[in-house]
Amino acid sequence: MMKFSEVFWICLIFGCFYVISNNGVEASHKIYEDLQSKVVAAPVKQLHRSGYHFQPPMNWINGPMYYNGVYHLFYQYNPKGAVWGNIVWAHSVSKDLINWEALDPAIYPSKPFDINGCWSGSATVLPNNVPVIFYTGIDPNQYQVQNYAVPANLSDPYLREWIKPDDNPIVVADETMNKTAFRDPTTAWKVGGHWRMLVASRRKHRGMVYLYRSRDFKTWVKAKHPLHSVAKTGMFECADFFPVALSGDAGLDTSAVGPNVKHVLKVSLDLTRFEYYTIGSYIPEPRDKYLADKSFVDGWDGLRYDYGNYYASKTFFDPSKNRRVLWGWSNESDTAQDDVQKGWAGIQTIPRKLWLDPSGKQLRLWPIEEIETLRGQKVQLSNQQLKLGEHVEVKGITAAQADVDVTFTIPNLDKAEPFDPSWTNAQDLCGQKGSTVQGGVGPFGLLTLASEKIEEYTPVFFRIFKGQDKHVVLMCSDASSSSLRKNGLYTPSFGGFVDVDLADKKTISLRSLIDHSVVENFGAGGKTCITSRVYPTVAVFDNAHLFVFNNGTETITADVEAWSMAKPSKMNN
Repeated sequence: MMKFSEVFWICLIFGCFYVISNNGVEASHKIYEDLQSKVVAAPVKQLHRSGYHFQPPMNWINGPMYYNGVYHLFYQYNPKGAVWGNIVWAHSVSKDLINWEALDPAIYPSKPFDINGCWSGSATVLPNNVPVIFYTGIDPNQYQVQNYAVPANLSDPYLREWIKPDDNPIVVADETMNKTAFRDPTTAWKVGGHWRMLVASRRKHRGMVYLYRSRDFKTWVKAKHPLHSVAKTGMFECADFFPVALSGDAGLDTSAVGPNVKHVLKVSLDLTRFEYYTIGSYIPEPRDKYLADKSFVDGWDGLRYDYGNYYASKTFFDPSKNRRVLWGWSNESDTAQDDVQKGWAGIQTIPRKLWLDPSGKQLRLWPIEEIETLRGQKVQLSNQQLKLGEHVEVKGITAAQADVDVTFTIPNLDKAEPFDPSWTNAQDLCGQKGSTVQGGVGPFGLLTLASEKIEEYTPVFFRIFKGQDKHVVLMCSDASSSSLRKNGLYTPSFGGFVDVDLADKKTISLRSLIDHSVVENFGAGGKTCITSRVYPTVAVFDNAHLFVFNNGTETITADVEAWSMAKPSKMNN
């Protein structure tokens, strides 16, 4: 189980949010009475503030909708401080998912059905081109109820004002359900004459996604059976349910069904603080059922979008480019007091395009193409040989704010270490087989946010083992050496396995988006992704360096393309 010193997860509007405490057990909406309204007197500190990742100008944050040519990002935000509390729905808009303009908050507690909180939810654009937001409200009894809101003025291209009609709530938990664990309504979809949506919950230790149906989008009736449930997972949160095409990388409208479509069910796990997903078959008739394919682990050890500091994710269909886009949230890994002192907390990861891998065994994720418009100065290293113990600096770019794309070639796999079948936990294995532990084929990769003398650094690397049937590829992002300061920091060695066959090509790619205190990594074209939050003390601004390295006995060849990244012209900064 992950443990965080003071970690704040929050779902994208289109996800859930909550806060956890040190023990990492039950979720709680922990309020820091002494900190939640404490505004830092000095200017917001820029030391670890991201340059091209979305975050508000100050204070504590932690989704998306495309409507009439504009992307809308609604997010949970504390306007008065840098920790959780005083939460409103902040609202920013963009034409390209890169440059953002902040608007006034869209929703805040004001009615009996949400007087104790406006928590997260999702958005649906109806066939008459009217957007509707579903969100979880906290009523006077502290029960979680599902409400809706509609734009006050559809002629306003930015949808600045939202109305919460008095016929709310539209969905409440019945007497057989847990009324304080019932939240995060999903984007709705329509099959036949009925709309459907899901609400995440739990029954004792069983994760549940309850299904509701409606003909008119206002009167919702709970189905006799949940769409899906899994024993011994604990509370499901931030559920997301959407279709993917069997072939190609185009996205599908959320209501798409048919023989050439699979469905994805993603949930965030309250107890473990990570997410997992399955791919399977959605059977709308006669009773709405989702069946995960037999090849998928449906539980804690299932596949993840991202094996690092990543939570509360939500996808949306972008009709302008016919793609499905994934947003995730990366929390701070320092303390609440640190957040108050620096004046801000929390960032959104770079939006990612999502599609089904041709194998059908997993999803693929890749940064949206628009991020490349921020690329500036470019440098290349071609056919760079790396022998055991060597590291070569990638010079000529701003290493603290960069986009790096590397292809590693392994001439010979014979020196790969044997893989022990008991090594089922990639994160644990990364902790044992770190970047400095010599291997046969690997570890090799990047030293990001490194100081000149490599006192501190965040390595992102691969290590290859010889399995029974094929080679096993391990990918790691290790924050344990990322800062000379250790107190109050969560510095894990994150890891995931990469499903790639090296027998023929003997190459593997790595793309890293480096942005001061965050490193997003995409292995093998987006098959395995790992995000880390780090807080260097020496490798900051112009003192940050980037190296390619190899600590394996087999010589590796690296081909590197790297760009300095500019700041967006508008980023709420």
